[in-house]
Amino acid sequence: MLENGIDRVADRREKKAALAADVAKAVTFEWCAKRFIEGKSAEWRNTKHAAQWTSTLEQYAYPVIGKMLVRDVELPHVLRILEPIWEAKTETASRVRSRIDNILDWATVHGYRTGPSPARWKGHLDKLLAAPSKVQRVEHHAALDYRQAGAFMRRLRAQAGMAARALEFAILTAARSGEVRGATWQEIDFGAAVWTVPPERMKAKKEHRVPLPGPAIELLKRLPREADNDLVFPAPRGGTLSDMSLLAVLRRMSVDATPHGFRSTFRDWAGETTAYPREVIEHALAHQLKDKAEAAYARGTLFDKRRRLMAEWARFLDIARVEGSGEEVGRGVAELIRMREAY
Repeated sequence: MLENGIDRVADRREKKAALAADVAKAVTFEWCAKRFIEGKSAEWRNTKHAAQWTSTLEQYAYPVIGKMLVRDVELPHVLRILEPIWEAKTETASRVRSRIDNILDWATVHGYRTGPSPARWKGHLDKLLAAPSKVQRVEHHAALDYRQAGAFMRRLRAQAGMAARALEFAILTAARSGEVRGATWQEIDFGAAVWTVPPERMKAKKEHRVPLPGPAIELLKRLPREADNDLVFPAPRGGTLSDMSLLAVLRRMSVDATPHGFRSTFRDWAGETTAYPREVIEHALAHQLKDKAEAAYARGTLFDKRRRLMAEWARFLDIARVEGSGEEVGRGVAELIRMREAY
C-alpha cells in the first residue's frame, strides 16, 4: 500500500467512516414508520389518525416487512402484504398501500433507501392490481326513509339524554356527527340564528355557517350550560360525546339507521319534494362541488336560500308525524307551499 502511495491510516479512517455511514442507514421499516407517524401527528386533525396508522401497519405490514431493512423492501414484499386483502378488504388495503408508500418515500428523502417506492400506485401497482373502484363494495350508511322521519323525530324527542339531543340537533341541521359533538357555545349566535363551525372541525377545512331553524334554537335554549364546559353537548362525565353515543340512541330505539345516514334522509327529502337547486342542497350538507367549473362559479354559500331550505326541513319533520298518513302528508305539503309563498 505504501509502495502504491496509499496512506494506511487514512485508508482505515475512510473505511471506518464508510462502515459507520452504512450502519447508520441500516434502519428497519418499522423504525421508519414510527418516526414518520411521530413527525406527521401534529398536522393530522383527527387525534385517532395516528392510532389508525399504527393499527393497520401492525396488522398487515409489520409481519412481512417490519423487521426488514427499509432499503431492502421491494415489490414482492409489498404484493405479499396487499394481494391477500385487496379484494376482500379493498378500502383497508388501499390505505395500507398508501401508508407504506408514504413511509418508503420518507425513508428515501432521509437517505435510508434509493429508487422509487415499490408501493406507488400510478404507473406501477395499477398495472398489477385491480382498481379499487372496480372491486370495492360500496356500503352506504343505513338511512331512514324521509317519509318516516317525522314519526321518528317524535319518538326521538321523547328520549332522554344528551346524546339524544345531539342526534336531534344533527338531524335538524343536516350536520355531521363529529361537527355536532364538538360544537361549542361560542359557535352559536342566537341573535342571528347561526351556528358557525370553524375550519379545523370541518371535513373540507373551510368555515361553515349553518342557519338554525326555530326548533334547533329552541332545543339549544332548553339545554343546561356548565360553567366549566363550553361544549354544547358534553358527555355525562365531561369531555366530548363518543362517536358511538349517537348510534347507541338509535339502537335503543330499534331503528335501522346511522347518525350519518340522516344526511341521506335530508338529501332524499330535499331532492324529491322541493325545487331547490342541487348546489343549495349540497351547500347545506357542506359538500364540495365535484364539478370544478361549477365550483369556480359558485363562490358564495347560498346562505339565504339555505336558511329557507332548513326552515322547510324542520317544518316537514314537525308536520309529517304520522307514518304513512296521506292526509297528514297532504297538509304538510300545503303548509310548505304557504311557507315558500311567504318567502
